[in-house]
Amino acid sequence: MNCFPESLEKLIAELSKLPGVGPKTAQRLAFHILEQKNNGAERLASALVTAAEKLDECPVCFHIAEEGHCALCDDDSRDNSVICVVESPRDVLPIERSGSFHGRYHILGGLLSPMDGIGPTELHIRELLKRLENEEVKEVILATGSNVEGEATAAYLADLLKPLGLVVTRIAQGMPVGGDLEYIDEITLAKALAGRREF
Repeated sequence: MNCFPESLEKLIAELSKLPGVGPKTAQRLAFHILEQKNNGAERLASALVTAAEKLDECPVCFHIAEEGHCALCDDDSRDNSVICVVESPRDVLPIERSGSFHGRYHILGGLLSPMDGIGPTELHIRELLKRLENEEVKEVILATGSNVEGEATAAYLADLLKPLGLVVTRIAQGMPVGGDLEYIDEITLAKALAGRREF
């Protein structure tokens, strides 16, 4: 038996579809939205509708954009000779927060996953190759995750790009800063040992 009105049940059901949001969290979020003063629910709904209507993919790098190119592609201070290839727009933010990369990005829109029917034609690989023909790129950094799909995608791209005479690099993987050896899994530790450098 439902003890909430149908409209509240619908709100909870929709919120629970968000990634990482279970039924209890969805319920808490729904009540928080309803308890907001000064038309908080209307402002949230308006922001959601506006984002859905205005946001699109950048035609160059496939990052999130509003009316034309994204802010990163429009930034003339960025280094055009380096492109960092990532899986999705959400991967750009941690790299930007690090403050250590000032080049361009290319978002693949996913990773190779034959089990899910995602092959090279489902990703923005053709567009990357076209960019490399038209731009003066010297290095491509492969910054996909270290899961099976991320490694397979990086290997596929490396094989595709190396014959073009570019420097193709992969982000380093290994121990996190502040990590203790006893808590590091074997695969991460093996990658840290393989990627060691002179001190």
